[in-house]
Amino acid sequence: MPELPEVETVRQTLRQLVLNKKVTDVTVLWENIIKLPLESEAFRQELIGQTFKEINRKGKFLIIEFDDISMVSHLRMEGKYGVYPAEEPMKKHTHVIFQLDDGTELRYNDVRKFGTMHVFKKGEEINQKPLSLLGPDPFDDSFTLDYFYNRLQKTQRTIKAVLLDQSIVAGLGNIYVDETLFRAGVHPERKANLLSRHQAESVRQAAIDTIEEAIQQGGTTIRSYVNSQGQIGMFQQRLFVYGKEEEPCKSCGTPIEKIKVSNRGTHYCRHCQQ
Repeated sequence: MPELPEVETVRQTLRQLVLNKKVTDVTVLWENIIKLPLESEAFRQELIGQTFKEINRKGKFLIIEFDDISMVSHLRMEGKYGVYPAEEPMKKHTHVIFQLDDGTELRYNDVRKFGTMHVFKKGEEINQKPLSLLGPDPFDDSFTLDYFYNRLQKTQRTIKAVLLDQSIVAGLGNIYVDETLFRAGVHPERKANLLSRHQAESVRQAAIDTIEEAIQQGGTTIRSYVNSQGQIGMFQQRLFVYGKEEEPCKSCGTPIEKIKVSNRGTHYCRHCQQ
């Protein structure tokens, strides 16, 4: 599933491709992707005539702003956006097509069909589900040590489970949680409320640093992720533990281990994360 760095990279590349273009028509080929309004024809009518004004992001959600509406889009596991000439044949698994006034089309492709799109009156999206359920981004001013440490003190869940909880911090998934905990030197099964304030700050800062570095590298391509221009991410070359089972730790040489934590495959170094 694309995590914050991948979605941020899609946001940045998509801005280059669609800003100031007008939607002339919309074709919905798989209606289950449209969550609000409930009818795909109503969704189509909301979008026709709207101009792309800005593309923002919260956590793993894209917020596509038009003249007077906002579309909140989640890519889920395999969702991809791309801009193509209208005459170019559609790829398999293309489910939503936005025809644009310059003769191109913004196409949403999703092998798993798990992606979602919600349309709101502009400005109302942040206070409505799904965005209202999210905690702060790692980059938000509200993601302070006081906030994070206080949230950790209120739960006996593992620190890995807490970092995966989008209501506590938005945008982290399995890859970046494993990498964050390695950089912080914290075992993924450590109970969150047992972390010291110093350890909490190490985890908080490691999350910020890991996400920033991943964005600079265009995200992580493990299986099928590409940005809106069809380019893969490069952060996978800088991973310390994720996907490195039985390989020597880059810091100490101890073989990386893989266990299950919160029902997720979890990679860690037994020596560096005691």
